[in-house]
Formats: sequence, C-alpha cells, structure tokens
Amino acid sequence: MSSAKRPGTPEPGSHVADSHDLIRVHGARENNLKDVSIDLPKRRLTVFTGVSGSGKSSLVFNTIAAESQRLINETYSAFVQGFMPTLARPEVDVLDGLTTAIIVDQQRMGADPRSTVGTATDVNAMLRILFSRLGDPHIGPPSAYSFNTASVRASGAITVERGSKKAVKATFQRTGGMCTNCEGRGTVSDIDLTQLYDDSKSLAEGAFTIPGWKSDSQWTVQVYAQSGFVDPDKPIREYTDQQLRDFLYGEPVKVKVNGVNLTYEGLIPKIQKSFLSKDKEAMQPHIRAFVERAVTFTTCPECEGTRLSEGARSSKIGKISIADACAMEIRDLAEWVRELDEPSVAPLLTALRDTLDSFVEIGLGYLSLDRPAGTLSGGEAQRVKMIRHLGSSLTDTTYVFDEPTVGLHPHDIQRMNDLLLRLRDKGNTVLVVEHKPEAIAIADHVVDLGPGAGTQGGTVCFEGTVAELRSSDTVTGRHLDDRAVLKESVRKPTGALEIRDARTHNLQGVDVDVPLGVLCVVTGVAGSGKSSLIHGSVPAGADVVSVDQSPIKGSRRSNPATYTGLLDPIRKAFAKANGVKPALFSANSEGACPTCNGAGVIYTDLAMMAGVATPCEDCEGKRFQPAVLEYRFGGRDISEVLAMSVDRAEEFFGAGEARTPAAHKILQRLSDVGLGYLTLGQPLTTLSGGERQRLKLATHMGEKGGVYVLDEPTTGLHLADVEQLLGLLDRLVDAGKSVIVIEHHQAVMAHADWIIDLGPGAGHDGGRVVFEGTPADLVADRSTLTGEHLAAYVGA
Repeated sequence: MSSAKRPGTPEPGSHVADSHDLIRVHGARENNLKDVSIDLPKRRLTVFTGVSGSGKSSLVFNTIAAESQRLINETYSAFVQGFMPTLARPEVDVLDGLTTAIIVDQQRMGADPRSTVGTATDVNAMLRILFSRLGDPHIGPPSAYSFNTASVRASGAITVERGSKKAVKATFQRTGGMCTNCEGRGTVSDIDLTQLYDDSKSLAEGAFTIPGWKSDSQWTVQVYAQSGFVDPDKPIREYTDQQLRDFLYGEPVKVKVNGVNLTYEGLIPKIQKSFLSKDKEAMQPHIRAFVERAVTFTTCPECEGTRLSEGARSSKIGKISIADACAMEIRDLAEWVRELDEPSVAPLLTALRDTLDSFVEIGLGYLSLDRPAGTLSGGEAQRVKMIRHLGSSLTDTTYVFDEPTVGLHPHDIQRMNDLLLRLRDKGNTVLVVEHKPEAIAIADHVVDLGPGAGTQGGTVCFEGTVAELRSSDTVTGRHLDDRAVLKESVRKPTGALEIRDARTHNLQGVDVDVPLGVLCVVTGVAGSGKSSLIHGSVPAGADVVSVDQSPIKGSRRSNPATYTGLLDPIRKAFAKANGVKPALFSANSEGACPTCNGAGVIYTDLAMMAGVATPCEDCEGKRFQPAVLEYRFGGRDISEVLAMSVDRAEEFFGAGEARTPAAHKILQRLSDVGLGYLTLGQPLTTLSGGERQRLKLATHMGEKGGVYVLDEPTTGLHLADVEQLLGLLDRLVDAGKSVIVIEHHQAVMAHADWIIDLGPGAGHDGGRVVFEGTPADLVADRSTLTGEHLAAYVGA
C-alpha cells in the first residue's frame, strides 16, 4: 500500500469531523478477492485497473457500492424495505468511511417496447406538462400526451357505505395519449401464416410447420384434428370461411380428445400465448429462428410510428407537436426549447433546457427522445444514466463508474474525462473501473488488481499515482504505454459485400463495398452510423455470424459448460462409459441432489432482510446425488470435472482414456479467447462483463459462417489482453473467414487490413463514409477525426 500522506488529511488542531477522509476496506473476500485491505482517499478520482476478471468489480461494485446501498436501505422502515431489493452484507471484515454511493453501470436499459430515451430520463414527463400548458388546441392534462396512458371512460352506480347506505351515480373519464391501434408501441405485429402450416396438406398429412408440432402424437395437434371444428383429412386451403375462422381465431372451448377433456383454441391466439409472450432471448435457437420468421413488425399505419393518438398529435406549440419534438435530434430540440419564452412555465423550461443541454454536453445530442431504450449500446445507456447526476447539487457522495469510455471514439474520451473531473471538483469521491490509458491518465490515485484473472487474481498489486504505476512492474504498468504499430503489408480481399443506398437510421444513402477475406474495421465517432451500416445492411443470413453487445441471459444455474454446449458431449461420454442415461449427469435433471434440487445451496428467504444461502449438507455443494458421483470417466466423477479450469479440462479431454474430441474443440475455443482460468461449473452470474463478452465470442466461433461481425470486442479487455484478441482475429481471417469489426480502439484499427470511417459527426451530421482504405493511408491522409487520433496513437 502507498505510504504517502493522503490529500486532505487534517492538520493537528483541526475539527475531528474533518478526519474522515478515507474509505477503509479491510479483509474483502467477495468472489475471488483474497483478504484485500485498502484505504481510498475521499474527494479524489480513483481508477481501478487490472486484467479482466482480476477482481475490480468485486471490490468496487460488490463490496464498497453494495454495502453503501445496503446501509442506506436499512434506514427505511421494515415496511418500505419489503418493496426494495434485498442485499446481503458483502464478505468483508471492516468497511469504514462510506458515503452515499451512486452507481452508474453498463447494465442495458430494459428492452420494454414502451421504454424510450425520453421516458427513461424524465424528459418526456416535462414535455407532456409543457404541451398541456401551452399546446393549441388544449386537449387535456399531461396524461393526454402520454403514449403509455389509454383513454378510459366509465359510468354506473356506486354504493357509498356511510350512515345510511345509498347508491350514487358516478362517471369517470381519463384522457390518454395512447394510439389505440398499436397500444402505444409504434409497431404492429403480423403473423405470417405460411410459416405456421402448409395449406396444401391436411392436418392428418402433417400440415403444421411449427417446431415440435408432429401430427401423429403431439397432443396440441390432436386437439385441432379431433375438435370437430375442421375436417382433419381436408387440405387447409379447401376449408370453408367458417372453418378457417374457427381454425385460426376460435374462442377457447373444452373438447374431448381420446377420452380426455382438453381446451381448443384458435391457432393465432395459441401461437401468441405459446411463443410471442415469452422472452425471445431465452428461447432455444431453433424456436427463436421460427419466431423471427413467423412474426413481422411493421410501423403502425394510424400513428405512423409516433405511438400517439390523433388528439395528442394535433396539439402544437408553434408548428411543433409533441411527436415532432420527440422525433428531433436532442441538440435540435434543445435549440427549439431555448427559443420558447413563456414566463408562466419559466421554471419548467429552465429544467428542460438544463437536461437537454446535459445530453449534448455528454455527447448524446444525436439521439432522439423516441429512440427505444433497448436499442442503446452499453456505453450509451451508461451516459444516459449519468445525465440525471450532472446538474446535481449533492456533494460528498461517491460516484461509481463501470468503464465510462466504452463505445466512445478517442475524440469523445476527453469530454468524458472532463465530466468525471467536474464531479470530483464538486467535492465528490469518484471511483472508476477502467482499461483505457487516456482515462487512467487523469486519476489522482490508481489501484491495480491482479496479477492474473480468476483464482490467479484478487490481490492489490499496486497503489499510487499514475507516474508510479508507469514505473511499476505490474501487468498494467508494463502495458500502459503499449502502442500497436501499423502493419507493413495488408491482406488482399477475396471479394466484396456490396451495400447500396443504405438509409437505416441516420445513414444518408451510403454505397460501400465491404471487402471479404480480410480484417475490416468500421469506425467513426459515437452515433456516426457504424452499427446502422453493418447490423442494418449486412444480411443476417446463414453465412453471417454476429456477436453483438447484448448481455448474456443466464441464471445462477447456468455456467460456462451449459452456455457453450460443452456439457452435452461430457454427459454423453460419462453415460457411454458407465452404460447409463446422460440425464443422470445433469444437475438440472435426473442426477440432481433432491435436497437442493441441484443448486448446491439451500436458499432461505428472510423477507425484507437478505436471504441466506447455505451449502447443501447432503451433497456438500456438489449438486449431484451420491449415486451419480460413483460413476467415473477418466478417473474423475462429474462434480470433479465441473470443478476443473478450462486449461486443465483441455488437457483432460485432449488425450488418454478421457479423450473426447467434441468437448476438446469447445475448450480450445474458450482457451483461444483467454478464458483458460475459468472453472467449467462457475455460475454465469459471477463472471465480469469482459468475461461474458468473450464467452459469447467463443460460443459463436463454433458456428459455421463465412462472415464474422464483431461489435466492440475490446469492451472490458485489459491492455495486455488486446494483443491476444488481435491474434484471435488474425487466426479467423487466416482460416478463410471474413471479419468485420465495429471498433474504437486504435490498436484494432492499426491492425486492420481495411478501414471504413463514418462521420464526419454524429446523428444528422454523420451517416456518410468519409474514408475507405488501409490504416497507413488513413494516417497519411489525416482528413478525419479518426485519422488524426490514429496518427497520434502510432506516433506518426
């Protein structure tokens, strides 16, 4: 630990209240932390560095921030705590000097179809009040401009129980702004019937093409065949109008099938309940592919995608309706609000201007308020969350940031740095988990964790200033000044993917040839149209494998072995060697310990207090029945295999009596992306953001595709790991694949064979290709922002 005198330490004779200038952490053991003890200066900017999986998030988020939140929650009454998330006390001996923690993480905003940038930041609420006061014609209160509020009318008699009871006639009315056709979603879904059945066949001939619906044995199909509403031997196209109506839209009724009472329901409502009401991400791949084929979403014809009723769209301030205001880029909306001069709503206009100016200041002026919140990248979502804190008058709070430079072009990182310093200068403690050298450079204090990842990490390797870090012998210190060099020779393309007249979002009729057979990097400032060009224009066919930044869905029962499909060949190998069923070797199926249901721990819910998890006494946390653990393969039982690291398992399944080529192939891919230290049975919920991204990449590498599209694969990667990623990309290209990378990291740009630079700005100032060529040409040209920053990076 650094022994230097902390800034802000009170002089002798000063007030005792001024002596609490440190956050003291002693004996932290969350996840992989190994009894970490550290003192952090308050009212300073501290950056936490270290390789992905070294314990940064465990220390900052799961220990310091989590305990601060838990202590604040405890100040509320037990009744209120019952409605709050229950938080357990972190595994730590002493946590002293904590202040209120405000966490600005990279969790994606909810993908609810009703959530937009405007609703997530309260700007819509302010606009609704503004239009309800100044809109012409006046159509009602703020709810009349809300696309989440339906209009309601009711009348009838109510009985008032007061003294002598009497019936009173009452009417109720609420004016909402929701479009009645799309119910405020902006899009309407249509089911493609050709994807549900082949109308040239009868039900008896197997007309259904829905996954899992087999004509001969499936109960669901038998309900339709024996319902009496349709003839099972007649081709569907020959049904009468009444038969087709009953078949597609019939109301639920009880019917007898093979002597059993079952419910018959029309095919369309049945599909909506069975498939469309479920989370698409949680579906099996073949079911998800069916849903994507069968359901088409089109813009609502009545509201033209604005989500609002005709009344809400007719009310205007000047010539602008609330729908027009939400569709504007936020920087243009800020200018329009600035021009409004109405003393009666002056406080509202001031608050609205401040919030919109914060969007522009933080580099999100290119967004519009009607942008669905679920379409924001992790970096954009984080910056949207920052907006509510920028104008805050609070001081002496702790702000905790998770890689605030994610998704930012080098040009925008300086602006983010200025914002972090401003928060610190207001008297706040700022804790930042970060990998980018430009962001580490502004730190007052640096804490480097490591030395490795997983079980090889969890200790503090260094504490001190940035200058001291540079001269230290830690992994971060050695790599802090690493700079990739431009390649001497670039590969020649083997073909081109032609994109013509691309107009998704802000693209302005872009024509570009994306070279194939090489490493092509698409770059440009945030909001310039990179994702729109690649994800919106590259056809998502059987030959394209897309690895985006959407988070991994997984419960505490999911682990790297289940997520990657590794457990299937392992289970089969165990079953074959012992002559039993594969299901015995699943902790989620027949082999599960009956006491803990295969969870390994017993969870006790304590209502508003944090639940307690205790290891299962019967299976000792191994998750399997004792009888299952007697079956061995290669001298190991299934629980011992799941406790192995990827590297150890790769050796185990690679040779000898336990040789299993299918498992070894998956383990090799995990090792290639730098996850050799993970254990096969480690719950996905304990993985860091960078580890999850690489786990996803390893899984997709097994798919058969000629074109790989990667969206910012350096997210969450330490400087030392970027080199390994570049090697992986090279191996993919050398194996005959085409790799297209959307990226801001200059090391990846320098390593590219071809660069496509979009811009020159964001939003309506972007959407054009400003450069195409090799990295060397871009550096020599220096005509774009990317060119200038890449030239500075490689020292040209």
